[in-house]
Amino acid sequence: MHKLTKYSLLLVLGILLILIRVFEEQIFYDPYLSFFKNDYLYLDSPRQETFKLTMFTVLRYVINSVISLAILFVLFKDKNIIKFSIILYSISLVLLLILFLYFIISPKQEDYYLFFNIRRFLIQPLILLLLIPAFYNYKKQE
Repeated sequence: MHKLTKYSLLLVLGILLILIRVFEEQIFYDPYLSFFKNDYLYLDSPRQETFKLTMFTVLRYVINSVISLAILFVLFKDKNIIKFSIILYSISLVLLLILFLYFIISPKQEDYYLFFNIRRFLIQPLILLLLIPAFYNYKKQE
């Protein structure tokens, strides 16, 4: 892959991640978007449709994950890295979703900060930011 093609693909994929973030309120159902923008430590948890919220959160996670996997493929061109990443993203989804549902079903003000961070890993491509330097180091040591 030529450098221009590689950088162009990375730019397009990065812009897609940015667009998901910019238009999150229009695309996804998530009453916690405005809740966490305010002084949420002193507010009651917003009313939400649990099933709808969970499905939109999973959808956003999957979209971010697919774009992230494409970025990893463009960067490293290694099928083993992609396979490992798919497993990692899948396990992360299950574990994070269990915690997410726990915090939604039984909200407590003292847990809001932890819930905020769990939710952040589900709706933002933070795992990608951890994997890129890890795989870069791995490739460098090979």
